[in-house]
Amino acid sequence: MRQYYWSQPVSKPTTTPAEVHLSALRASPETDLETLRRQHELILNAVGEGVYGLDLAGRVTFVNPAAASMIGWEVQDLIGQSMHSVLHHSKPDGQPYPIHDCPIYQAFQDGRIHRANTEVFWRKDGSSFPVEYISTPMQDQQGNVIGTVVTFQDITQRKWAETLLQRTNEELELKVRDRTDQLHRANQELQELSDLKSRFVSMVCHEFRNPLNNILLSASSLDRYDAQLSQEQRQNYLQGVKNDVERMTQMIDDILVIGKTEAHKLMVEPQPIELVQFCHGLVVEMQATSDQQSLLLLSRHRHVMANLDKKLLRSILTNILSNSIRYSHHHQNPIHLRLSKRSGQVTFQICDQGIGIPREDLPHLFEPFHRGKNVSNIPGTGLGLNIVKRFVDLQHGTIKVDSRLNVGTTFKITLPLGWSTV
Repeated sequence: MRQYYWSQPVSKPTTTPAEVHLSALRASPETDLETLRRQHELILNAVGEGVYGLDLAGRVTFVNPAAASMIGWEVQDLIGQSMHSVLHHSKPDGQPYPIHDCPIYQAFQDGRIHRANTEVFWRKDGSSFPVEYISTPMQDQQGNVIGTVVTFQDITQRKWAETLLQRTNEELELKVRDRTDQLHRANQELQELSDLKSRFVSMVCHEFRNPLNNILLSASSLDRYDAQLSQEQRQNYLQGVKNDVERMTQMIDDILVIGKTEAHKLMVEPQPIELVQFCHGLVVEMQATSDQQSLLLLSRHRHVMANLDKKLLRSILTNILSNSIRYSHHHQNPIHLRLSKRSGQVTFQICDQGIGIPREDLPHLFEPFHRGKNVSNIPGTGLGLNIVKRFVDLQHGTIKVDSRLNVGTTFKITLPLGWSTV
């Protein structure tokens, strides 16, 4: 018969839980310190911000790779160096930055946290970048400051974005301002247009009513008293009707001219003109219509050739001469038309010794429908000088006026001799 034997397995020595705990307690101080050191090192190496520590002398005690990389140094080359001399030695404009003015080192003095975001750090290659940093003092167990930890980041992108945002805001503000100005000008133009419309309606009602009444009165007189009127009386009535019709026609023509210039539909057609002869003929023509006021042409030149629009020039001079005659009625001194040329320009100067223009009316003299305060009892539309100004501008000229009340008025028109549409 076979026999079977049971054997106990041989086991390794075992450790009791108490022994394990005791062993852990003995090893923990060194293990925890090393673990903590490694954790701190991993954190410093992982963060994207630059971090470095300084002792009380301003020397580097530790620095993370991000900080070294941003300023172009190796980590080992920075340990023990004066960090102010390495990266904070100069201000953004290149001027020296004294260490006692540096907020980083002020943390040593007052034990307070210091921040800055308007300064630069300098790289090893001499270039710089805008930076935001915080300097936090380190203290020992007794509360004594033993150094500082500085964290910083390159804010080049932020500064670029801020600059772009500021530029965009400025452009938007400029556009808003321009748009506001445009709206203001548009409102002003609308107001001026409304005022112009009111003056136009008032002028039409006033200036057309008088000649229409005169025509109606003349027609009625001719109809009722024709048999009793002499030939001369009939002729006077008919001439009055003709004059009133011409006056209304002239007003309509003036209004149409202003409309054309506003719509830029009035074409300038320059042509060669001998101005001395032209002005002489105009003076003779104007003199024939004014038997109570003499006109005198003055010119140092026998011939003056110019390339101007004859119709526009005639309208300019006729309007001003007509005003001089109208407002110098019965004056014994003649109205002078002086013609001169100089430096490629021709000047027409019309001088009278009439009633003059009030000073407060001078700034508004060329506005449509404007009439001086001292001519309300003299017929007129207030369109003539506005048309004159438009015709002068169309030929790239200038017009100036000098006037003294009850002394006289001088108009000075200057036009280029060789004006061209090209």
